[in-house]
Amino acid sequence: MSDHVLFWDIDLTLLSTARAGILALEDAAREVLGADPDYSELHTAGLTDSQIARMLIERHGAAETPELVGAFLRAYEAQLPRRLPERQGRVLDGVSEILEDLRERPGVHSLLLTGNTRAGARAKLSHYGLDGYFEDGAFCLDMDDRDAIARRALDVAAETIETPPDLERTFVIGDTAHDIAAGKAIGARTIAIASGLVPAAELNRHQPWVVWESLPAPEHFAEVLSLPARAPAA
Repeated sequence: MSDHVLFWDIDLTLLSTARAGILALEDAAREVLGADPDYSELHTAGLTDSQIARMLIERHGAAETPELVGAFLRAYEAQLPRRLPERQGRVLDGVSEILEDLRERPGVHSLLLTGNTRAGARAKLSHYGLDGYFEDGAFCLDMDDRDAIARRALDVAAETIETPPDLERTFVIGDTAHDIAAGKAIGARTIAIASGLVPAAELNRHQPWVVWESLPAPEHFAEVLSLPARAPAA
């Protein structure tokens, strides 16, 4: 039987930083663009780090070059670990329980499919104690969109399980329409969680495979995804 591959989004799917990342974006704009910004009203849900950087560079009237986008993202990555403790973020309900449960199910692989850069993802997962649950993932490069990240995720999965993943057993889990679209772009099943800013009714309009208001109990999660039984205790 083929292995199961679960691709997880990070922000407002696994955790909330309580918008600590906004503070790091403001730091990057000061350092790289010479701006004095207030991004408290900035909407970033579903956008990749690259898309956010390009949007802010354009907002401040600078030329959007790969070099400037890269410099902005490196400045953001450097500031993020310092900024995360300044807000009361948290791991979202049900996440730790499901990730712990998945560890005990043979042939189930938890990977990341995220609009965060690798360094940004590492900082968030480490700060909230989730860094040990994921084998690898696909992350935002400097000029990426989410579909490109999704296509790269399939290659990462194939390397992880040493065979092309069975798309009937491949799931993309996220909280926005962008995550649903990315999953559909690679032929995976899509699971939408209304744990962020997008209500379940709106997510349902994009026709994911499953919509949940929040993550269910581990046993129900496993049942819906037809995951293998947990390995017996030694």
